[in-house]
This record gives sequence, structure tokens and C-alpha cells, in this order.
Amino acid sequence: MKAVVITTPGGPEVLQLQEVEDPQVKDNEVLIKVEATALNQADTIQRQGKYPTPSGASPFPGLECSGTVVATGKLVSRWKVGDQVCALLSGGGYAEKVAVPAGHVLPIPSGISVKEAAAFPEVACTVWSTVFMTSRLSAGETFLVHGGSSGIGTFAIQIAKARGIKVFVTAGSEEKLAACKELGADVCINYKTEDFVVRVKEETSGKGVDVILDCMGAAYFQRNLDSLNFDGRLHIIGLMGGAATEFNLGSLFAKRLTVQASGLRMRSPENKAEIVNEVEKNVWPEVVAGKVKPVVYKEFPLSEAAEAHRLIESSQHVGKILLVP
Repeated sequence: MKAVVITTPGGPEVLQLQEVEDPQVKDNEVLIKVEATALNQADTIQRQGKYPTPSGASPFPGLECSGTVVATGKLVSRWKVGDQVCALLSGGGYAEKVAVPAGHVLPIPSGISVKEAAAFPEVACTVWSTVFMTSRLSAGETFLVHGGSSGIGTFAIQIAKARGIKVFVTAGSEEKLAACKELGADVCINYKTEDFVVRVKEETSGKGVDVILDCMGAAYFQRNLDSLNFDGRLHIIGLMGGAATEFNLGSLFAKRLTVQASGLRMRSPENKAEIVNEVEKNVWPEVVAGKVKPVVYKEFPLSEAAEAHRLIESSQHVGKILLVP
């Protein structure tokens, strides 16, 4: 089969489409003929050599895909050859075929094309596992997501609104904020021209928000704490603004704050299967109801993976970028 290979750590130009061996399918896995995969920031970090693949995972990038089941391991009962599915991957999405544990596979929600479904697994599993399963965001609460126009952000806005939550976002341009507003965000903050702490306080009568989903890490850490309500929860899923910071521990005590952090890729297969199951139970009905839609900015052929990486690193996009074999 053909797959995108990271020929050496470096810039987008190191991604090359090459002929490689087909994946071996284990007893508990299915083999998917890929219709589409979607880009994640983690792919660019892996390309630079800073995000090693988990033990036993495919060396090729790509953390999600959609397509058709073409083979099943002997322990697999739910999925059959010919099923149209999407899946959460530990790697290997940038290819014509990928093997994946059966428990990490989801049906295509009705009303969504197979290709569009590639935009869902990573963002749905990330947002559901962090904001809802861990931070316990619930109806009537307030929620701030940084990078509202990203793949994570565009999904988080929709699922939070579907569950009766007031949504705040930050983004870096008026065009991106307009896109967030259209998806249902209640308060849209341009981080380049406004202090998000001040705006959050203004919009919450001085209280702050209940949950923050943060991809910036150190650069926003103290300001995030300052933006939280009593019993607020900060969940960090990225370190785009650095990993090391000093902060005032007193601010945690005063407001009984909780700081959480997690990634998805390095979780155990059993833990991922649990998250996938929760997503199917809780998120898929909102997709079927039309309350959560895939937001796809652009698609590229697999052979233009380098160009797709240049786009995601430019941050000009809104939502997800797809690669199609």
C-alpha cells in the first residue's frame, strides 16, 4: 500500500508518499481501507521528531480515519467486512489501509458522509474524555475553550452548546471569531486585542467560568486560574505556549480550583476503548440530531501531505483538514 513516511525529522518537506508493507491484522483488530484521515497538531510534532509513537503503533502519522472494513481478526464480533466506520488511531492514518483495535472503531453517524466522519474521532474523544468525563462540565455551567476555531475548538463549541452550556472562546482574528459565533459560541474574545481574563470576568459578573479547555500551557496558566469560578476546573491538553511556569498556589486554595492535564495517544488500549464507547453513547446522538456537525476547512490528496502540514502550521484554517488517499 501507499503511506506517508516521515523520511527524517524536520519540516513539511520530509513527508513523502511511499510504497510500504500492508499492516498485519491482530486477532482483536480490523483492517480499514482508508477513505480519509484528518490532521492534528500532534502530527506536526511527530514529524519534527518530538512526539514518539507509542510502543507497537504504526510509525506513520495520522490519529484518526474513516473508511471501510476490509478484514477482521478472529476475535472481532461487532464489525464485518464492508462496514463503513471511523476510528481513533495510535498512528497510521496517513495511508491507504490501517489496522486498529476493534474497540477503537465507531459506526458512521447517520447524516454524515464517510469522508466527513474522519474529522470526528480525535476531537470527539479528546473533548469528551477531558471536558465531560474528567472535568464534569454540566448543563447550566460556563466553559472557555482556547483556540475556538481549531478542530478541537469547533467541536467543543457545538457539543457544549448541545448540552446546555454557555460557551466562551478565544481566537486570533475576526474571521475566526465569526466562525465560532456561527457554531454557537456565546462570547467570542480576540486574544490579540483583548485580555481574556477581563472579558470573562465582565461576562460572568466577576465570577469566572467553571471549566477551561487549554492548549497553551505555561503562557496562559496563571491567567486561566484567574479566569475560573469557585470550584473551577482547568484542563490542559497542549503546551503550545511552553511547559514551565511559576504560579501562585494561593489562587488554587482561595477558589478551590482543580488543575488537570491529559493526552489521548499514550492512554492504554482499554482506556481508549472506554472513551470511544462513551463517545458513541453520548456524542453520536447529538451528531445524528444535527446539533454537532463536522467542520472541514479543506482536503488534500495523500500525496500533498506536506502542503496540508504547511496549512495547519499557518493556523489560517477553521476546523479540520482532511487527507484523502
